[in-house]
This record gives sequence, C-alpha cells and structure tokens, in this order.
Amino acid sequence: MAKLKLGIIVGSSRKESINLKLAHALAGLGSEAFDATFIQIDDLPMYNQDHENPVPAPVARFKSEVEASDALLFVTPEHNRSITAVLKNAIDWGTRPWGKSSWPGKPAAITGTSGGAISSAVAQQHLRAVLGGLPDLNLMGGEAYIQFKPELIDGANQVTDAGVRDFLKAFIGKFAGFAARFAAK
Repeated sequence: MAKLKLGIIVGSSRKESINLKLAHALAGLGSEAFDATFIQIDDLPMYNQDHENPVPAPVARFKSEVEASDALLFVTPEHNRSITAVLKNAIDWGTRPWGKSSWPGKPAAITGTSGGAISSAVAQQHLRAVLGGLPDLNLMGGEAYIQFKPELIDGANQVTDAGVRDFLKAFIGKFAGFAARFAAK
C-alpha cells in the first residue's frame, strides 16, 4: 500500500518549540507509513467572518493542505490549561466559510509535550473536545502525553530514551493503522 499523506499541525509557533521537535521525531518514526508535511498555521490572520469571501491567501493555502492530507496529526503544547490561540484559530478557519469545512472524513490523532509532570494532558483533552465538535472528523482514541526533558530529542530529531521511543513508535503505528482504514474507503 502507498504511504499516506500525513499533515502535521503543531500548535506552537516558537522556532525552538519542543512540540515541533516532538512532531519531527514522530514524522521520522512514522516514515514507513506516512509522507509527512508540516502545515503552517502561524501566518493565518485571526478568524473574522468578514474575511471569509474570499478567504485570505494563507487561509486558502492552509485549507488546501488540510484537504490534500490523508490524515492529520495535532501536536499541541499547553497554555493556561488549554490549547494555543494559534491552534484554535487554525481549527476555526478550517471550518469556514460555512459549508466548506476542510476537516470532514479526515482521520486525526492528538499528542503533545511539556516539561510538567502531566505534560500537555489538559490541553489534549481540551483539543479532543474542540475537534469532537467538527463534523465527520475521525479522532483516534487513546492518549499520548510526553514529559519533555532537554535531552529527550537530539539534534537529528531522534528520541534518545528507548522507552519513550518505543511508546511513540507504537502510537504512530496505531495511528497509521487507524488512518489506513479510512484511506481504504
């Protein structure tokens, strides 16, 4: 079977984002099943219904990249016990204009990291609630909370901790199987 096109949406716009590092590591671990593309969200204007017709060029690009993806991986940090504003803004643009949502039929998974003991658990639960309200987005169950430590991912985007690497490999493998079921339809 051909590789699936995986769109990765990172909810952080920081250049040295630990979630971006995690996303790159996951792209590598899933490279047998997926051709990964990182979908930029930090150039999207704040959602405003007045700007829906026509949508701004960055929004048109974003929606096109989401629609071209066979599956979507959301990698989110936690800001004030929630998802980031830039991520929520992207989700909102993806649903608009009315009747032209880019999300239907897409299999999706959620993960994220932070340095705290519970990682991005609360943000992931919030993101799960937000994504659950999107029509026909197929969200994989399960949880993948990763406590980030500075040495966890090296400069080549390799996970240095064998236990975490095995966990992430299993997570991305489970997602590949989940996504393949939808691609077969």
